[in-house]
Amino acid sequence: MPGELGEPDPGIHDDRRWIDSRRGDGIDALPELVTDLSHHVVVDGPLLHVVAGPARVHDGIGHACLGHQPRQPRVGLAAADVVDHPCPRSERELGHGRPRGVHADGKARPGQLVVLESSTYPGTTEEVVKPILESVSGLRAGEDFFLAFSPEREDPGNTSFNTANIPKVVGGFTPRCTEVASALYAAAITRVVQVRGTREAELTKLLENIFRCVNIALVNELKLLCERMGIDVFEVISAAATKPFGFMPFYPGPGLGGHCIPIDPFYLTWKAREFEFQTRFIELAGEINTSMPYHVVQRTMDALNSVGQTLKGTRILVLGLAYKKNVDDLRESPSIRIIELLRERGAQVEYHDPWCPRITEMRHKPAYLLEMESVDLQQGLARADAVIIVTDHDAVDYADVVRDSRLVIDTRNATRNVVSGREKIWTA
Repeated sequence: MPGELGEPDPGIHDDRRWIDSRRGDGIDALPELVTDLSHHVVVDGPLLHVVAGPARVHDGIGHACLGHQPRQPRVGLAAADVVDHPCPRSERELGHGRPRGVHADGKARPGQLVVLESSTYPGTTEEVVKPILESVSGLRAGEDFFLAFSPEREDPGNTSFNTANIPKVVGGFTPRCTEVASALYAAAITRVVQVRGTREAELTKLLENIFRCVNIALVNELKLLCERMGIDVFEVISAAATKPFGFMPFYPGPGLGGHCIPIDPFYLTWKAREFEFQTRFIELAGEINTSMPYHVVQRTMDALNSVGQTLKGTRILVLGLAYKKNVDDLRESPSIRIIELLRERGAQVEYHDPWCPRITEMRHKPAYLLEMESVDLQQGLARADAVIIVTDHDAVDYADVVRDSRLVIDTRNATRNVVSGREKIWTA
């Protein structure tokens, strides 16, 4: 993920398929286009552990420039042969027309390869990054230095796919730019997929994210209907998934988390206004997905009312803080919004998450959240009037949770195999 990578990737380090910056492995196929990597490799994102790896960052062989990890050594743009830069964007930043991390003091030099990896709207590389680099350096992209876009693809917690075996989409400003960037990535990544240009590569990543955003919104809306109709939406999805063609299962939940799905699709919505076009599917999906934490809170209130309690003054245990199971990533996690909504309505809230012992600093959140720490599970269950399962980490025994709880609000179908105590369980 942008600005968060840099840890060793077993899929690359185990077979030593990273590029040694002293030799420039993988670039020799085009020696006339790129100077050898004998100086520095400036990397911010997935290419960090492809090109150098953290062990090499600190031994003087290569240097990593991590825009969102100031603890790492930083070297200037002009000193580098390869610049691979993800810079996460907000819609506010889109309005300013410049990605965070692209500064006028970064001066390109001849023979350099600059690759943007952030998910962003089509046109960013050519309309924003290219003019900055050209105006400061006096060089021309595609002639004096090479410019490309190659979207990052990461799935935190997925043990089957890593940077080495996830196909890499590459689109250059010119065909030669595409060729140079592809040669770099091909040295360490199993498959490189070339597209016509930077705009096609930029929209490729947005399509991937929009596809998930829209389909998750569809099943979230179906879940709301199924709850009223008394139908198990998860059983319906599982049955539909037995069709061997024409169907891909998506699963409802308490809301979207991470950066790619809840935020990135709206980069295209923002850009589409320039062409007097409204992305109605994207906006409707956003409305549905954003409403899910409110639905979880309402279902919690309904569950409490069924036993003669109100939410105000009630002790609630939120089970799971990360936005997906078996990771410690809190970005845009629906758990955070659910905690806020519960507290606004007078509930006393604790959380338990074996992956997130405390809430780390994040964007636009109240200070009290930073003071919260994960409580002991058994003690939290004993104190709670209701437990909300927001993230279904594998380390938790949900049969024990149901046994030791008064009420359980399950947003992830984590209790599907629990037999005893099902009268305590509410879906949400």
